Amino acid sequence: MVHYFAPPLSVLAPFLFLSLGSTLLLPQLGLCVATMANSVGEENFAPSLSTPILTYENEVFISFHAEDTGTRFTSHLFAALERKRIHAYRGEFIQAELMKAIETSRIAVVVFSKNYATSNWCLDKLVKIMECKRVLNQTVLPIFYDVSPSEVRKHKRNLAEAILNGPEDKVNIWKATLKDVANLAGLHLKPYQ
Repeated sequence: MVHYFAPPLSVLAPFLFLSLGSTLLLPQLGLCVATMANSVGEENFAPSLSTPILTYENEVFISFHAEDTGTRFTSHLFAALERKRIHAYRGEFIQAELMKAIETSRIAVVVFSKNYATSNWCLDKLVKIMECKRVLNQTVLPIFYDVSPSEVRKHKRNLAEAILNGPEDKVNIWKATLKDVANLAGLHLKPYQ
């Protein structure tokens, strides 16, 4: 059973616990943040014998559509993580470097927004994130910002148009990946709630 959290608070309220250190308001993100806050430096991680040992360079990788959330929600999320001294990747937008940053991050946060899927690049990063979830046991936390999990899962609104206009060799992969990530437990937020 998938659970979505829609706290009746302002957009930033779910992340205030990061700076206040109060009781974990959102269990999944809270667990991730508690784990990160207690870690020091790089660690080796071997979730199973068949998985390679991984050294984390970043505690969090955040995938987002810059025009939708870059100067609003996502910038506040980066600031909240920084205040807690949680290292979130903020590097170059070069494809090879981004893919390596995804692979070497302990947690991936995907901020879905109205135009997230209009970017082939965002969808390619999402495919890589879900691959790392399967292969490296990476934690993935979807945040549905002004878009519902159902819209992502069923490819509604801008998602449908973007997928229909995508390259044929990637469309089916994107559809399956969007459905998989939308079925994960995550946060459902509305702007200025």
